[in-house]
Amino acid sequence: MSLIQHAFIQKSRVPSREQWQQAIDKLGHEFELDPDLKPNEDSGFLPCKLKGYPSGFEIYYEPANEYLKLYPDLSTRNGNRDWCITFRWGGDLAECACVLIASAALIDSFDAIIYYPGDNMFYDKAAILSEIEACMTESH
Repeated sequence: MSLIQHAFIQKSRVPSREQWQQAIDKLGHEFELDPDLKPNEDSGFLPCKLKGYPSGFEIYYEPANEYLKLYPDLSTRNGNRDWCITFRWGGDLAECACVLIASAALIDSFDAIIYYPGDNMFYDKAAILSEIEACMTESH
């Protein structure tokens, strides 16, 4: 079973790999993006390290307009965020933690909004940090 989460952001604010990693480091989690990540260019599986162990998720970048049509609740919250970063992972809690940490950094440092369509849920920073802790506790 595949799970999906979206980050909506202004395309001009999509961070470089270095900026994104700095934002992740600021959150205090032992999580490392692939050193070869090229935001807005890469797609498919992105290897990462969580607490020194290999993990990862799929990542895709595309315009937000199709998602605004697909998910009507987005239109009232999205503002001028014209770009979508989609994260896809299996049921593995370590992979989920990776997605949540990467997403939390986008909220915290790059004004993204995070949407989990499976539950029609928008994450704020507090909620996503709580979910990270739950995943980390259950995954190891």
